[in-house]
Amino acid sequence: MAESVEADGQRLPLCASAELAERGRAWVWDVLQYGRPARAFAVRFDGAVVAYLNRCTHVPTEMDWQPGEFFDAERQVILCAMHGATFAPGDGRCLGGPARAPLTAIGVAEDGGQVYWYPSRDIRPLPPEQPAPGSAP
Repeated sequence: MAESVEADGQRLPLCASAELAERGRAWVWDVLQYGRPARAFAVRFDGAVVAYLNRCTHVPTEMDWQPGEFFDAERQVILCAMHGATFAPGDGRCLGGPARAPLTAIGVAEDGGQVYWYPSRDIRPLPPEQPAPGSAP
């Protein structure tokens, strides 16, 4: 399970539980980290949903090698496509490669067939009027 995340108590709907297959494609969504646009992702690993900021702790770049694809070929670890850092899916700790710090965890919960995420002091939802990073104006 991911380390505890300071949440402000407000849970926001993310996706239907059925959208997250065991060790499958991630659900990716846009957030603000320290007021700047960023992406986050949620995956199911060993039955539990976990979520992280989509940013390698070695070089601050998005990690998916194809949109929503974070697992290695054996679907055992989260793999950064840039330099090959590997992370434990269950808690985000760095297992190898050039990164040393764990991934930034985002609080998530499942309830009634729905996955919810919990904004924190540092990671907030995008305002409705703010376009996602890389989207057309």
